[in-house]
Amino acid sequence: MSKIVPVVLCGGSGTRLWPLSRPALPKPFLPLIGDNTLFETTLSRASDPARFALPIIVAGAAHIEHIQAQLGEMADAEIIVEPAARNTAPAIALAAARLPADAVMLVCPSDHHIADSDAFVAAAQRAAGLAQQGFLVAFGIAATGPETGYGYLRQGEPVEGGYRIAQFVEKPDRMRAEGFLAAGDYCWNGGLFAFRAGDFLTELAAHRPAMHASVLAATENGILDGNQFHPNEADFSAIEGESVDYAVMENTDQAAMVPAAMGWSDIGNWQALHEAQQSDGDGNAVSGTADMVDCTKVMIRSDGPRVSAVGLDGVVIVVEGDEVLVTTYDGAQLVGKLKGASGK
Repeated sequence: MSKIVPVVLCGGSGTRLWPLSRPALPKPFLPLIGDNTLFETTLSRASDPARFALPIIVAGAAHIEHIQAQLGEMADAEIIVEPAARNTAPAIALAAARLPADAVMLVCPSDHHIADSDAFVAAAQRAAGLAQQGFLVAFGIAATGPETGYGYLRQGEPVEGGYRIAQFVEKPDRMRAEGFLAAGDYCWNGGLFAFRAGDFLTELAAHRPAMHASVLAATENGILDGNQFHPNEADFSAIEGESVDYAVMENTDQAAMVPAAMGWSDIGNWQALHEAQQSDGDGNAVSGTADMVDCTKVMIRSDGPRVSAVGLDGVVIVVEGDEVLVTTYDGAQLVGKLKGASGK
């Protein structure tokens, strides 16, 4: 099997982890768990030269400086500089158009945490095998709870190396999520995919012909400057943005999945970050200087001032520069709506 090509997507504004993450420096480029950034660990997971080729990175111009600074030994990797944010389907299509038709792409968001890298690589190899058979493959993340913030995949009939996808399910309410967990044949949709570049473009042409035509035009009329490829702005900006799930995966009859239990989290808010970190016996996690008495499931992160907390349960406290955030876990989903998070 030829080497798998990681396609690393760097998008998003970073507002849900405000005040630490901000539009100018969103969460992929921050050391949220351990010493390395999420972007650096994404690259590292797919760095074995025996299995993986150099990655292709797709990002907006505002983040190129961060990417170049964190590429390390992958400094020769191609960076596709999106002229405008148009969601995941056009971003993936740009990378597909830059690759040979038979290249197997492994699409990886740059801002996810995966605790078990070996399990990730094993799942990637199974997914690549399915992709070689012509399938468009999603990673089905083993559900560990009735999460309402994720989409779900329902497992269908078995195929060699995985399963067909019987159904894509939008984010459910709590009751439906509990039913999915009890049923046992539903997984979280983790936003990781594998397919051959030509197969993806063929499906895109069948289901979103205007997007396909614009991506090809933007690529054909683009400019390569060093390791940066700049698609044509007029062609690409004409695209109506859409996710890869809506544009392709939910429409193709070649959708498959590989189950993956690898300690995955999208680090979508402060609660998710707390859950992905090491905590003490009371469920508390501290970064910086803090003093806690009679607290449970409290996360404190401070870049300077001592934070003292007494008698709290299920609370996040973040001090970053001159900004302070205090939220319950229930409120963590709404952090992006704060005036500070939106730059106001």
